[in-house]
Amino acid sequence: MSGKRLLVRFDAAVAIVGACLMAACAGSPAPPAGAPATAAPTSKPAAAASPGASPAASPGASPAASPAAAAAPGGEPKPFAAGAAPAQGAAACTGPMRKISLGVSVAPPNVVHTPPFVARALGYFAKRCIDANILQFEGGLSASNLTAVAQGTVMASLNEAAIGAGLKGKQVWGMAPKPPQSYVVAPEIKTASDLKGKRLSAAGGGVGSFNWIMGREVLKTAGLTVDDVQFVAQGTAGRLPGLVSGQIEGVALHPEDVFLAQQQKPGVHILVDLWELLPLYSYNSYGVSDDFLARDRDLVRDMVAGMIEANRTIYQDKAKVIPIMMEATEKPQPAVEYAWDQLTKSCVWSVNAGFNRDRTEWSIQNSINNGDIEPSRKPTYEQVVYEALGNEALALVGGPISIGDCKE
Repeated sequence: MSGKRLLVRFDAAVAIVGACLMAACAGSPAPPAGAPATAAPTSKPAAAASPGASPAASPGASPAASPAAAAAPGGEPKPFAAGAAPAQGAAACTGPMRKISLGVSVAPPNVVHTPPFVARALGYFAKRCIDANILQFEGGLSASNLTAVAQGTVMASLNEAAIGAGLKGKQVWGMAPKPPQSYVVAPEIKTASDLKGKRLSAAGGGVGSFNWIMGREVLKTAGLTVDDVQFVAQGTAGRLPGLVSGQIEGVALHPEDVFLAQQQKPGVHILVDLWELLPLYSYNSYGVSDDFLARDRDLVRDMVAGMIEANRTIYQDKAKVIPIMMEATEKPQPAVEYAWDQLTKSCVWSVNAGFNRDRTEWSIQNSINNGDIEPSRKPTYEQVVYEALGNEALALVGGPISIGDCKE
């Protein structure tokens, strides 16, 4: 997908996403939204998922897979009630409450995406006089998510490819520098070469979505391209039941869903862990538009401080955060605890500002190599990352620390 095509997707979705965000913030139902992903000229279009993509219609998936129905790729953001702010947090606020919309990249979120819920539930936002409205998007790289950031209406996932394509914004905090997922495949697939001709997930936005990008990276290890497989567009909630039911044969799954997949369909297995395949890939950073920064810089800084505090608590107080994660993800305790163990052991969540120049610059060059950023528009590290703001937020929580081997 070229930078020009990404810009077209922004323009097509701006008015629709704006209406959705206003409806979500007001607490009323949002109208349908989300522009379909556009395929690059050399890639096959992602196939539309059949009803089997939704957990309710997947005979092979147990209710533990996900009680939420799979939403349409690129669908409208919806407000999340999980992790409501406690009264004591608001009592610590010494000024007026400041409202902000904060996006999460998956509906419902995976365990890795729960720091905003932890921050809200434990009062880390409220004590900083922040009233955070958490919205769910169908993929952090979906048109609706990126357009909402471009509009200046939400703080949400923002990657280097979007900035390279012309989005005027900055990353302000690296929530999870490392990719937490594993690429999980059907029992008969033993190597990446066996993926040829198979159906792979393009959950969360179709062509250009995170799952599509990770599928492309796995295919490259066997000398295959996106033209050698069929990508299936589906809601993010359809990833696990799609694999269990046999609708798809390869998908990037988060640790809790790997746990559930292997329970529900013995024989499915990890083909490769993405943090090993792409050790310098920059996974999930929160960002805002330049207009948002100019208008509410202090609010953004304080939001980041609250989420740094949340990440540190996640590492240091498992018993306190697991119930919050279970409520947000709608996943059973054994799966959530398994994910927590894997994510903390691998230092997936940041404990500081979450930025690493080598990681960001590698990700920029990888996007250029894959055609997601035009070489003539290659952004610098400074054009992608607003490091000064992250450092200011870090100072508000006592400066940099290490927790075990975790230092980013």
